[in-house]
Amino acid sequence: MTARTPQPGELEAIETASRDEIAALQLQRLKWSISHTYQNVAHFRKKCEGLGVHPDDLKTLADLAKFPFTTKTDLRDNYPFGLFAVPSDKVARVHASSGTTGKPIVVGYTREDIDNWANLMARSIRAAGGRAGDICHVAYGYGLFTGGLGAHYGAERLGCMVVPMSGGQTEKQVQLIVDFKPDIIMVTPSYSLVIAEEFDRLGIAPQDISLKIGIFGAEPWGQGMRHEIEAKLGLDAVDIYGLTEVMGPGVACECIESKDGPVIWEDHFYPEIINPETGEVLPDGEQGELVFTSLSKQAFPVIRYRTRDLTRLLPPSSRSFRRMDRITGRSDDMLIIRGVNVFPTQIEEQILRDKRLSGNYQILLRRDGHLDEVEVRCELQREFSGKLSPAERDAVGKELQHHIKTLVGISTQVAVMEFDSIPRTQVGKARRLIDERPKQL
Repeated sequence: MTARTPQPGELEAIETASRDEIAALQLQRLKWSISHTYQNVAHFRKKCEGLGVHPDDLKTLADLAKFPFTTKTDLRDNYPFGLFAVPSDKVARVHASSGTTGKPIVVGYTREDIDNWANLMARSIRAAGGRAGDICHVAYGYGLFTGGLGAHYGAERLGCMVVPMSGGQTEKQVQLIVDFKPDIIMVTPSYSLVIAEEFDRLGIAPQDISLKIGIFGAEPWGQGMRHEIEAKLGLDAVDIYGLTEVMGPGVACECIESKDGPVIWEDHFYPEIINPETGEVLPDGEQGELVFTSLSKQAFPVIRYRTRDLTRLLPPSSRSFRRMDRITGRSDDMLIIRGVNVFPTQIEEQILRDKRLSGNYQILLRRDGHLDEVEVRCELQREFSGKLSPAERDAVGKELQHHIKTLVGISTQVAVMEFDSIPRTQVGKARRLIDERPKQL
């Protein structure tokens, strides 16, 4: 594996600009974004009025700390279009991610937003080592999930030939990689190892696989998995970061020549690190919660959006922008299962749809090979316990399994147990989640 160093003229001028030039552009765009959101999003304007702050109060980048945070609760409470800053006839597309109560978080894009997104994804793929003329195999899911279409538009914008495979069908994934000989794969890190296992089953050695670059995101992964992916697929594994609420993939991406943490595209997203308990802005280098403010989004601007991701900001290296350290965890209880955001309360909601089931349940997380497996253990209500045949209990479980797959978006194993089978806690909160997955190194 040989890291591809950019040649003169391949980078945009802003990627090598001085920090003063970057800050000047950020302030200009931040003033526009704050004003645009204040004028067009009633919810944000009301929160500003409650704090006694106005867009005219933004004189410096540090003044951003005076403005209110945006949280998932704000997005949920304004479902579906309450936070849009343009009328519906200006919205070219919507995407969505999981919310905390079963309703998705819906975001909108104008045509210019989509154009900017494509440009930033193209920049990300180029940072990862991709170039015009490469063949890019996209194995992220398509649809409301931002991964597939985000990668697709970016690769096309860069000038790549795109193979829009989407997820699943592992044997076909491998067949197309063998036949089409792509240079790049964009996929979740866990699924890339499933693909690697299929190559191994077919007796195809890493050095015989055409892939040179893997761009992996949508779920946390550590250096241990990076080394394993690189060894099994014979490529450079590069980390890309994004989230639907802020844009989708392409908010930040590692550079292949350094692979030292995703570079934040600070000309479009202004990052802060805060103390998750107090909201205080922390200096670069200190661990805290990552917060983003969009600087150029029209349809769905976000001001000080609390991602709940725990990390720190690092100084520039391969580009003039700051980098993110590895995500070490989350400040809430959200799970990421095979790239899908899942809250335990979403599963609880589906359990409680069935009057035969009680609210006492457990979610067990395990890892089967390289993929996360989820088992949901739930109980019958007392009045149904002992009264259902094994076939009837199995039917209850399959119905719940179907609801979770359809409305939450993940596959599960479901065990419907008799009443009082799951241990009760006598002190404090019930232990709903049992995570038996090995820790990332």
